[in-house]
Amino acid sequence: MLTKPNIPRAVVEHLVREQVYQSMGLPLPATAAAPNPLVVNVSARHCHLSQATVEILFGKGHKLTPMKSLYMDGQYAAKETVTLVGPRSRVISNLRILGPSRDFDQVELAYTDAISLGFDIPVRASGDIEGTPGAMLMGPNGFFEMPNGVIRAMPHVHMHPDDADYYGVKHQDIMKMKVHGVCPVTFDGILVRVDKSFKLEVHIDTDEGNACGLKSDTFCELIK
Repeated sequence: MLTKPNIPRAVVEHLVREQVYQSMGLPLPATAAAPNPLVVNVSARHCHLSQATVEILFGKGHKLTPMKSLYMDGQYAAKETVTLVGPRSRVISNLRILGPSRDFDQVELAYTDAISLGFDIPVRASGDIEGTPGAMLMGPNGFFEMPNGVIRAMPHVHMHPDDADYYGVKHQDIMKMKVHGVCPVTFDGILVRVDKSFKLEVHIDTDEGNACGLKSDTFCELIK
């Protein structure tokens, strides 16, 4: 059974702000008039696997077991993990699989992970794995040699079409994100991904999150 994800602070603040302004009979200020709150999450190293690969690693007919719901509807961290073997024969054990299964295999690492393992990985959008390094995955039932698919995920924002209309962008546009706080940073090159199933959420990796000191209450804003 899936566990309900914690409600991000940005969502709570957005709802409270709407109620306060509504009770006062005042219009929302332009800076708070977005249809949905902006949630920024740090995406730790993980992998996405096809059902065929899941069965190679965990046994014929095996299905991923949901452990924890993620912010995006239908996405979850699975109970299953794998061991990733890098070019230097160094390993990352307990690499979490995110579900549900996809139609391709992909490992997403931070830059420091890649250096430690000996990978020279490109920054790519999810699914753009042609010409990327491969790796060996180990599970309780066997081994799988990925021919490619090890990447550093490009910072990106998931948007519902309503959000895209508000920000004046379209699928695969590029935006900036200003992170305020004690270590203010502006990220260039935030890839826009638009789909009716998406909630407004930015994903950056652990290196990027640590560099800007991102916390749950850090104010962030998207800039076209």
